[in-house]
Amino acid sequence: MSGKDGKEAKEATETTEADIAVHWAEEQYFYPSTKFIAQANMTDENIYDRMSLDKCPEYWKEYADLLTWYKYWDTILDTSDAPCYNFFKGGLINASYNCVDRHLAKYKNKTAIHFVPELETDKVEHITYQELYVRVNEFAAVLKYECGLMAGDRVTLHMPMVAELPITMLACARLGIIHSQAFCGFSGKACADRIVDSGSYYLITMDAYFRGGSLIDHKEKADIAVEEAAQEGRKIEKVLVWQRYPGKYSSKTPMVDGRDVFVNDLLKKYYGVRIEPVPMPAEAPLFLMYTSGTAGKPKGCQHNTAGYLAYTAGTSKYVQDIHPEDVYWCMAHIGWITGHSYIVYGPLAIAASTVIYEGIPTYPDAGRCWKIAQDLDVNIFHTTPTAIRALRKVGPDEPKKYNYHFKHMTTVGEPIEPEVWKWYYHEVGKDEAIIVDTWWQTETGGFLCSTLPALQPMKPGSAGPGMPGIHPIVYDEHGNVVPSGSGKAGNICIQNPWPGMFHTIWGDRDRFVRQYFEKYCKNPKSKDWRDWPYLTGDAAVVASDGYVRILGRIDDVINVSGHRLGTKDIESAALTVLEVAEAAVVPVKHEVKGIEPDLYVALRPGIQPSEDLARKIMKAIVTEIGPIAKPGKVWIVPDMPKTRSGKIMRRVLGAISNGTSVGDVMTLANPEIVDMITKMVQGETKVEF
Repeated sequence: MSGKDGKEAKEATETTEADIAVHWAEEQYFYPSTKFIAQANMTDENIYDRMSLDKCPEYWKEYADLLTWYKYWDTILDTSDAPCYNFFKGGLINASYNCVDRHLAKYKNKTAIHFVPELETDKVEHITYQELYVRVNEFAAVLKYECGLMAGDRVTLHMPMVAELPITMLACARLGIIHSQAFCGFSGKACADRIVDSGSYYLITMDAYFRGGSLIDHKEKADIAVEEAAQEGRKIEKVLVWQRYPGKYSSKTPMVDGRDVFVNDLLKKYYGVRIEPVPMPAEAPLFLMYTSGTAGKPKGCQHNTAGYLAYTAGTSKYVQDIHPEDVYWCMAHIGWITGHSYIVYGPLAIAASTVIYEGIPTYPDAGRCWKIAQDLDVNIFHTTPTAIRALRKVGPDEPKKYNYHFKHMTTVGEPIEPEVWKWYYHEVGKDEAIIVDTWWQTETGGFLCSTLPALQPMKPGSAGPGMPGIHPIVYDEHGNVVPSGSGKAGNICIQNPWPGMFHTIWGDRDRFVRQYFEKYCKNPKSKDWRDWPYLTGDAAVVASDGYVRILGRIDDVINVSGHRLGTKDIESAALTVLEVAEAAVVPVKHEVKGIEPDLYVALRPGIQPSEDLARKIMKAIVTEIGPIAKPGKVWIVPDMPKTRSGKIMRRVLGAISNGTSVGDVMTLANPEIVDMITKMVQGETKVEF
C-alpha cells in the first residue's frame, strides 16, 4: 500500500460525524437475590437524590468522612485553577496511615494481603495488618535514611505482582514520596520514559518473577531503563532491588557496583524502626499513573492524596460491598490503575483482606483461579472482560469443579459482551453472585458508572447508571445533548468534578485542558465547574432507564457507507455463536463504502475452523445488526495478538488488514502469531478449513 493509501486508511478510522449507529439490543434485567441486600453496604434508595447534581460538591463530604484526618479540611472543592480541581483543600492526611496504622487497634491480627505465588509448590503468604505495618515502616526507613528521600520527591517502581509492591507504595506514601509504578511487562525503554518524565532519581525493581511457570529475569530491564534514561539526561542514583526469594539472587543480570543494592540487605539495618507518617496536604500528589504512550509521549496522570483515597475507599465500600470479614480478589495488575485503586488503596483503606496473585490465570491449568478462590474462600471477585473471555475460551466448564461461592463479581476495563456476561454470571457466579459492570478510566481514579448491587437490577452489556454523585451526559460532535432513550450514541462526558479524578497531566497542564476539557468548555476563563464538562473519549448510548452502554473509544467507531458503527456491536454479535471464544473488529479501506469491517475470531478449544462456521458467524452479525455491519471477511485465526496483560492488539490486526506496518511486536505475549496471521490475510498462506 502506498504512503498516500496508508494515510487514507488511517483517516478513515478518525470519525467526526455527530451520530453513532447503535444496533446492540437492550438486554433483560437480572435481579440480585434478596440475600444480597441484607449484607450490602449501600441500601439507601435516596442516595441518588442525596447526591443529585444541584447538591454537588457538598455531598462528597460522605466520602471524606470515611478517612482519618490530622487536620479536617476547610473547602470541599477548590476551583480557583479550574479545571485543575483540588478536593478537601486545607486538610492534612496520610494515605499510608489510613491504609495501615488506623486498622491496628481492631484488625492487627487480620490478614491484609494474601500473596499467592504462581508456583503451586511455593507457600501462600498471609500478611496481617501488624506485619504490613512493620514492613512498611522498615522500608520507609530505607527510603528516608539510605536514599534521603522526602515529601515531593518522585520514585519510579518497575515491579511485578508481589507483596513487596504494595509495601513499597505504602512506604512511599508514608513519607509523601510520589510513586510511579510501571507495569512489569513494559520494556526497559518504557520504564525509562517514565523515569525521565517524572524526574525520578531512584528506581525500585525486583530481580525476577514467575510467569507461565518460568522465572523471568526482570533485573535486565532495570539496566536498560537506567541506560536509556541517561541518554535523555536523567541519571539514576540508585537501583533498589527486591529479591523474589530473600537471601537469594534469581537474576542472570549482574548487579552494578555502587549503583545497585539489595533491599533485603538494607532492611537488616532498620529492624524495628518506626517512621511517623508525614501529614500531607490533601492536594499533594500521591502517585503518577502513566498511560502506555502508544500514540506518542506517555502522559502522567497525577492523582492527589485525599480526593483519590476518599473516592477509592467509598467505591470499594459501596459498589464492591467489601466488609472487613470478606476475602476480596481483584485479578488485575497493580501496574494499572485498577490495581492501584482496587487492590491496594481502596480495599486497604477499609480494612479489607486483599488477594495478590503473581502469575497468569491459566497456570498450570484453566482451573487455577477457581482453585485459589476455593482455598482462600474468596467471596468477592474482580476481573476484566479480557480475562473472562480467556477463561471462557480455555476452560468453560472449570468453575463447576470447585467449591467456592462468590457473593459479588466486578468486571472492569472495557465493555463486556452480553454472551460473555451471561457465562460469567451463570458459570463463574453459579447464579448466586451479582455482577457490577463498572466503567471508568485511568484518569478518573475510580468507578464512574455501575449499578448498586442492593438497589438496581443488572443488565448484560450495560454498565448501569452514573455512580451516586457522578452525572454523565452524552453530546454529539456539535455539543448538542443526545437524549436518553433516543437510541443514538455520542461522546460521553461527566458534568461535575469528583474526588477521584486526576488533577492534571504531570508537567503539561495545557495538554490536560486541551485533551479532556477544551472540546465542550463553555467559557475558558470560568472558575465555575459547570462550564467544564470532562470529555472521556468514549462513545456511549444511554437507555431510557438511564443505564449507560459504553461502545468503546471514539477511535473504535468505524464509518461504513455513512453509518457509524461501534466495533463492540459487531464483536458482541460474533460472540453469540457458541463456537467463538474471542472476536476483534478492525476497519479496512474500501473503494465504495469508504471502509468496511474485517472480523477476526478465535475459536473455543476443540472447535475446527471451516467455511460453514465462517458463514454462520457472518449470518449472526447480519441477524443481530443488519447487512450494513456485514464484515468484508471473517478470519478464523489460531489466536489473537495480545499484550502481556491479555488485551487483543486490534491496532496490529488493523495494520495487517490494511497492508501497513505492524510496528514492533516483540513486546507482545505471542509475537509469533503476527507473522502467521499476516501470511494468512495477505495471501502467502492458503487458508484451508
